[in-house]
This record gives sequence, C-alpha cells and structure tokens, in this order.
Amino acid sequence: MLMIQSAIISRLTLLNGSGDLVLLALIAWALHERVRSALAWLLVGGLLVGWVSGLPLLVPLVGYGMVVALARVIRRQVWQIPLLAMLFVTFWGTLIYHALTIVTLQFNGTSLTWAEALTHVTLPSLFLNLIFAFPVYALVNDLANWLYPETVVRHA
Repeated sequence: MLMIQSAIISRLTLLNGSGDLVLLALIAWALHERVRSALAWLLVGGLLVGWVSGLPLLVPLVGYGMVVALARVIRRQVWQIPLLAMLFVTFWGTLIYHALTIVTLQFNGTSLTWAEALTHVTLPSLFLNLIFAFPVYALVNDLANWLYPETVVRHA
C-alpha cells in the first residue's frame, strides 16, 4: 500500500491534499471482525510511513495508533454496518492524524496556520480518503476473508 501511495496516490492531489492508503488499509483491517493482527500492521505501517515521510517517527505511530484504537472501539459498537463504520473512522481518523501532524509541524517551526492547513491539506485529503475508502475497504475485506475464513461447525 505504501508503494502505491508513494508512486500513484501522492500524484493525485486535490489542492495540496492527497489520500492516505496506509491509513485506510489500517482502518479496514482493524474493523474486520476476525482480524487479530491490527497492532502488528499498525507498527509496520507506522514505521514505514515514518521512514518515508519527513515527519518524526512517532507521529505516524501515534496517529495511526489512535485511529486503529478508534476503529477497534467502533467495531465493537457498530459491527453490523461495517461500511458505515469505515466511513466514520475514515472521517475522524483523517482529522485526528492531520491535527497531530499540523501540531508537530508547527512545533518544529513550520509557518503553517491552522486555517491554511485545514483548507488546503486536511479537507481535500479528507474528501479523497472518503472516496478511496470504498475500494480499499473492499480489497482489505476480501483479503481478510481469505486469510481468516469463517469456520463452519457442522452437526452430525
């Protein structure tokens, strides 16, 4: 996902915002009811994004961690409607991750105002993430169903 994000999705920008496939894949993976390895993929995704991006390593780890935690809580509460949960967590997860990123950039001395960041980066990224959420959810859900098949108990 990171390679697709770096090579293709980062070129599909809206103003200065772009989609975050790693975030979307982590959300979809964490929302699947049979998946138990969301924490491992959170660490892999967070470390790789931290390595590729110019952000401090902890920002993707903490940001993605907060979003995966939200997805796990939502999964327990709204598990009957997983696509709605995907959109809900994508909305709030994008805002959480971008807020953490903006605070970090401002702390490091970047002259980026909240209004500028929201209108030029966060809202366009949010729009793109909501669009990309559908195909990413479908792909990740199929992968999870293939890796974690539902067990059927047959009575004799």
